[in-house]
Amino acid sequence: MRLSQYGPNEPAPVKHGAAILELLLLFVNPLVVILLIASLVSFILGDAADAAIILVMVLLGVSINFVQTYRSQQAINKLREKVTPTATVLRDGTWQEINRREVVPGDLVRIGAGDLIPGDGRLIESRDLYVQQAALTGESLPAEKDARAGKGDAAGSADSPNLVFLGTSVVSGTGTAVILQTGPRTVFGAIAARLVMRPEETEFERSMKHFGVLIMRAVFFLVLFILVVRVALHKDAFESFVFAVALAVGLTPEFLPMITSVTLARGAVRMARDHVVVKHLPAIQNFGTIDVLCSDKTGTLTTGQMSLASSVDYLGKPSDRPLGLAYLNSKFETGIRSPLDVAILALSRSDADSYGKCDEIPFDFDRRRLSIVVEKKGDGIGGRLLVTKGAPEGILDLSESFETDGKVISLDPDTRHRCRQTFDDLSAQGFRVLAVAYRSVDTQGGFTTAEERSLILAGYLAFADPASPDAADSLAAMKRDGVEVKILTGDNELVARHICEQVGLTNPTIVLGDELESMTEPALQHVAEQTTVFARVSPAQKHRIILALKHRDHVVGYMGDGINDAPSLRAADVGISVASAVDVAREAADIILLKPGLRILHNGIIEGRRASANVMKYLLMGTSSNFGNMFSMAGASVFLPFLPMLSTQILLNNFLYDTAQITIPSDNVDEQYIRSPRRWNMKLIRNFMIFIGPISSIYDFLTFYVLLHFFHASQSEFHTGWFVESLATQTLVLFVIRTMGNPLKSRPSIPLAITTVLIVIIGVLLPYSPLAGLLGFTTLPGPFFAFLAISTATYLLLVQLAKRILFAQAVI
Repeated sequence: MRLSQYGPNEPAPVKHGAAILELLLLFVNPLVVILLIASLVSFILGDAADAAIILVMVLLGVSINFVQTYRSQQAINKLREKVTPTATVLRDGTWQEINRREVVPGDLVRIGAGDLIPGDGRLIESRDLYVQQAALTGESLPAEKDARAGKGDAAGSADSPNLVFLGTSVVSGTGTAVILQTGPRTVFGAIAARLVMRPEETEFERSMKHFGVLIMRAVFFLVLFILVVRVALHKDAFESFVFAVALAVGLTPEFLPMITSVTLARGAVRMARDHVVVKHLPAIQNFGTIDVLCSDKTGTLTTGQMSLASSVDYLGKPSDRPLGLAYLNSKFETGIRSPLDVAILALSRSDADSYGKCDEIPFDFDRRRLSIVVEKKGDGIGGRLLVTKGAPEGILDLSESFETDGKVISLDPDTRHRCRQTFDDLSAQGFRVLAVAYRSVDTQGGFTTAEERSLILAGYLAFADPASPDAADSLAAMKRDGVEVKILTGDNELVARHICEQVGLTNPTIVLGDELESMTEPALQHVAEQTTVFARVSPAQKHRIILALKHRDHVVGYMGDGINDAPSLRAADVGISVASAVDVAREAADIILLKPGLRILHNGIIEGRRASANVMKYLLMGTSSNFGNMFSMAGASVFLPFLPMLSTQILLNNFLYDTAQITIPSDNVDEQYIRSPRRWNMKLIRNFMIFIGPISSIYDFLTFYVLLHFFHASQSEFHTGWFVESLATQTLVLFVIRTMGNPLKSRPSIPLAITTVLIVIIGVLLPYSPLAGLLGFTTLPGPFFAFLAISTATYLLLVQLAKRILFAQAVI
């Protein structure tokens, strides 16, 4: 089979190791390696019990990490399959839509406007084919491709007119090509391999990296301090080393990657139920922090279901002539058929069958029109007609006359004004309007935009695109939840204003694309913040608006589905597209909506905030009570004549503590949190370490004092008492830290409540279990549990007070 011979069609294949390899990689973690060495040394020195306990803790920790992460990755892979790029390939005598990864050399593929070319190939058929090759050549203008231009092979350059290449996209036209090379053997594959491309780092990934640096610094200095001081005090070197390593394990949030993966994956699965598919997991966090959403009005404020409302002449009187000409134009167009074309072609016309296509002048966003040259079959060259449809403003400027009742009359200034008034009246009623014009041409070939002159205005087509029934409610919900929606549309300001007022955006500030051209970047940044609607904007201007908003420190989402939306989708913090979008747009997007609409989008943003909130809970836990307990342990190890807790007990304490948190991804999130965008705040995390951590340490030292001076605890009683106290306080505090408000009014999820309480119960019962002797525990006096209850309750109360102050001061 050719797929096994050539491999998957990926320019820079992502190496997915087997499950067993992924498991083994978890053992390469430096802390895990050190613990395994410590276990081996303990065994050699005759302490088989400690060796076994360390080994079991390591194996359990790694196993939980692997199982949870692997399951999450499998769930994400299944979701991505829903939006994987496809190609139209001839297989078994029929044209089939297959996964682009499965395309192999020798396949025949069909390509059309908006398609990503699935491999390096040679054209065998083409029709008005233009390809965007900027990724290979750096040239911004599309290149014309022609199957008749000559012979070529895989060694040809991007300039070869009959060769097409992976990594490029079709702007207009159609073609059929035989694939010559796929994957890493393509021209684009060689570039991708050299660059080792990876997506731009998101704010979430940068924040996680900063958090990792913060924790590693704390671990390094604390462990170094313990080793130096204990060695200077002539304490047992090996015992000090194992204790320091165990402490490092306790400080290190080793479950952070797993908790993050599981949380984001669960968020992605929930979003998929709401018809939102996440292509890149870290984008979920950015999705939740969006505070500005830029989108066209079509499919968001409106239903996106176009229907032809009327075909009229220059005065607005019903006329079939504009529709008849527009039908010819749409029928023979080879670019992407817009919803307007679909609405035109839905009205079948038999008279169009008597015409044949001669040439095409493709649509572009500067001209905002498309022209087709046709001739009536049997009429010869003398019967050629250039038919143009597009934006009324441009076509009216190119027109020198108009048609009415079958007569062609020259346009004088008054009539030109009446033509414009007809167009404005239709726009003010909310109709999208196309102008249709024509003229006879004699040129035999090589038609260019220069032929679009001296046109005869046939009239206008008015299209209805009704406001979406839930648009007003969705806009209100987005505003309530801190997301400002900005409309970036190519339509004129009259249409935009009409639709906006229908969905509750009364008297919106509207800025036209022409006004943006003369603006400096600082001026544009100010205008972009203050403006709700941008009308008559080109794709390049949309790109400028997005960059201007980002420079004002907004997290910007952009929703687009067209060929020219790809740069804006990449420039936005979160690129959003729809399942029906062209390949180029879907490839550039981070998020794919399986169903269009603001409500679907809003639900996705809320799910992004939930996922982000649960990751933050784990980070705050790791930098507060856990850090405080480890700090207490480090201090006590210096002043006590014995270790405050055995290394195996530290590892067990840390394992149980981490196990209590593996259900954080399932936790409920306060309404207060999801009602506004929340950006990562490293200052808040650092403050939790500085202020909440010491509260934990104070209670630890209080426990030391009570154990030694009131209960006159032996070494094993001290170990046991502090193990129970530290586990209870640092685990139960999760109920306080998991919410911004009152923990008595915020209900945790059932799995989180069960695991948290269960871990505390296990910690209390361990000294009375058959494992007590093996673990170095002993029974505790009854009054100690009275102290434990009082100290835990007052500790949680103090943390709640400190937490409220820190959240009140934080700007998150």
